[in-house]
Amino acid sequence: MKSEIFKNIVIATDGSENSVNAVKHAIEVARISEAKLTAVFVVDTGAFTSIPVDMAMGNMYEILKKEGDEAVKQVEELAEAEDLEIESFNIEGHPAEEIIKISENVSADLVVMGTLGKSGLDRFLLGSVAEKVSRTSKIPVMIVRGEKPK
Repeated sequence: MKSEIFKNIVIATDGSENSVNAVKHAIEVARISEAKLTAVFVVDTGAFTSIPVDMAMGNMYEILKKEGDEAVKQVEELAEAEDLEIESFNIEGHPAEEIIKISENVSADLVVMGTLGKSGLDRFLLGSVAEKVSRTSKIPVMIVRGEKPK
């Protein structure tokens, strides 16, 4: 029986091991409801604001862009294994803002994302993307906890 609750689910991934748990949850919800998936990775351009424009910044950007390609490809492969329709985006900007924009643009019914993709000082300085999305999105957000470090 097809669920009419979710027709389009956005999966926000940062490529971390912790985001895999969220991806698996999103795929299961999509499988049950026969929803279309949209995978999104955002290269955080805010991370580059304090770095002088030079070759090092260009190399870092390319590394992050490649990580994004790999992250969305992983989601695509998992979705395709379940015979689900999927569209992917590897974009740049401020992650929370871009995740919300994509979700609205594709008329998502649900945004699924994980926590603990960043840790320690990175998380303190950057803030929690999941928290910002859940606080400001007009679309329901499912936050899937990652495994806590032991």
